[in-house]
Amino acid sequence: MKRIILIMITFFCGVLLVLSSANKALAQNGDEGAFELEEVVVTAGRVEEKKREITSNLTVIDEEEIRASSARDLGDLLAEKNIGHIQKYPGALTSIGIRGFRTESHGNDLEGYVLILLNGRRAGTGNAAKIMTKNIERIEIIRGPASVQYGSAAMGGVVNVITRQGKDKPTAFVEGVLGSFEHEEGSIGFSGQVKGFDFSGSYTTVSRDDYDTADGKRYHNTGYDEKEDCSLNLGFEFLPGNRIGVICNYFDGDQVGSPGYLSQKDLDDYKDTSNKSIDFIYDGGTTDGLFSWMARYFRGEDEDKWSDPTGSNPDGWDDGVPSEQKTDQEGAQAQVSLNLENILVTAGFDWVNYEVKTTWDPKKSEYDNPAGFFLAKTRLLDNRLILAGGLRYDEYDVKVKKGQGGDEDDDHVSPRAGVAYLLTDFLKLRANYGEAFKMPSAKQLAGNFPGWSGNFVGNPDLDPEKSETYEGGLDFSYASFNSSLTYFYTDFEDKIQTVSTSGGDTTWENVGEAEIEGVEAEISCDVGALLGWEFEFKPYANLVYLTKYEDEETHKDLKYTSDINLSYGITFSDFDGLSANLNFTYTGEQKITDYEGGSYGVIEKGGFTVADLTISKRILDFGNYGGLTLRGAIQNLLDKEYEYVQGYPMPGRSFFLGLRYNY
Repeated sequence: MKRIILIMITFFCGVLLVLSSANKALAQNGDEGAFELEEVVVTAGRVEEKKREITSNLTVIDEEEIRASSARDLGDLLAEKNIGHIQKYPGALTSIGIRGFRTESHGNDLEGYVLILLNGRRAGTGNAAKIMTKNIERIEIIRGPASVQYGSAAMGGVVNVITRQGKDKPTAFVEGVLGSFEHEEGSIGFSGQVKGFDFSGSYTTVSRDDYDTADGKRYHNTGYDEKEDCSLNLGFEFLPGNRIGVICNYFDGDQVGSPGYLSQKDLDDYKDTSNKSIDFIYDGGTTDGLFSWMARYFRGEDEDKWSDPTGSNPDGWDDGVPSEQKTDQEGAQAQVSLNLENILVTAGFDWVNYEVKTTWDPKKSEYDNPAGFFLAKTRLLDNRLILAGGLRYDEYDVKVKKGQGGDEDDDHVSPRAGVAYLLTDFLKLRANYGEAFKMPSAKQLAGNFPGWSGNFVGNPDLDPEKSETYEGGLDFSYASFNSSLTYFYTDFEDKIQTVSTSGGDTTWENVGEAEIEGVEAEISCDVGALLGWEFEFKPYANLVYLTKYEDEETHKDLKYTSDINLSYGITFSDFDGLSANLNFTYTGEQKITDYEGGSYGVIEKGGFTVADLTISKRILDFGNYGGLTLRGAIQNLLDKEYEYVQGYPMPGRSFFLGLRYNY
């Protein structure tokens, strides 16, 4: 497989070189203006910028791609795009990885290494399965460090989920879906703008029974009684360029299966899980565009409750007492930007507070994180040379419940610098350097509570976990051909690990180090547009290939990390109501700890390929009164036996059929 990947990379580079050499000839023929780099507007730098001016590797998943996918939540979508390592369990639990780092799927997202955002602020969870896709406009993925923009935990990257904002005349939809394993789903939604008011929203409810794996085994306790999702984005533009808005997000999972390994035949353990939040936002600016500003206040709550009915398992471990973790989140953002002809400067303030309550020790902890940041970008040489940089200062105050710890504080400074050069209107070269960090948790800094043997004692001298990343790459767009290629190297140090003290207690120290390097590539081409056909026929491929992911002390590969993640497929549309997408994902081998087998040794988990197919067709058109669209999907088309996590096999071939009315 590695040889195939290397051949693909070599071929990719050859294509870019050939097309680059053709640029000059095309420009001399007067065709240059027709084939420029994508003019997509993104918010990776916390303000709207053209993607062609971004110095880091940025992937945008737009609304069209989301509609073409069979995914129903962010976890499924990113697994389909295969941006990095995925830890996916039955029900509603998915952790996502970028460049060898992952989100923390339970509780406080400060404890992860990849950060999920909702409209530019912390989502309050690292569980991507809690974010549904019905009311999403686009997803921006910053690959690599983003601590300058967003603070702790943005080591491997950031996934920014942007809610749809209503525009144009009002529209609405109603949709119903039936599928394998008693899958039942219903959705309604609306979007539009009337004078100064804009609105967009959706509501979805879905239920599902236990599923069968590809070899025909019934995997008990993998269904859920109900999952509900609601998203609402309302706004009013009271002056040109000045908008006040409210965004509400609600997810609730009831009686979601929470099985142990298949071999344990866990029949009735389950969890109730939820994530909810509300944002109040003011976006404004001067009519000449010289100044712009943003202010936001938000509150959120993330909760998981695990129920283990007495006698539900044959292992005798059930005690019938539910376990619970609840995280209350509160925060604010404020920033102002100055946009001169060739200079963009943004300065701002972030504040976030987390209060975490659990039924285990420590039972209560609190994080308080104020931060200030400064970002700048300049355009030189007729706007072809872009220089960007920034600096951020974070303070952390942590508290652990009285009797189980105390108070501690820490701080950190994060720098970033990047450069991009538009060699032609088609080709951009870029390089970036960034530092990132993850603050120690409250229990690691200030805890003092009993453990299995002895006490867990916090270490106030802990340093934040840190990384330095260097990357270089290029982006190329020619007509309907779009591509990018990036090399990156990350030096990760001061990893926090548990150690035993001479007195028999357990504490934490900065003892771990690792090196991660690799290549990321994306390529797509609408052959139909290139050849003048009256339909879209677009093959695509996305690759992450880690050439090194090594623990510097043991010199062994990092566990739970695949060297190869590959996504490829074909999208088709006749622009008259028929569209289809065939997608394949390949996840490479991993070294893992054999927990299910009970040996607790390091073993190799094999790679696997998953295929998904979606087809939709407008079957009735009522003119001014909307139309009906029939949509079918097949997940795991090839009926492969596979698992993202040892002991948790995924469903076999699954069929879905839905009918949607759009007005």
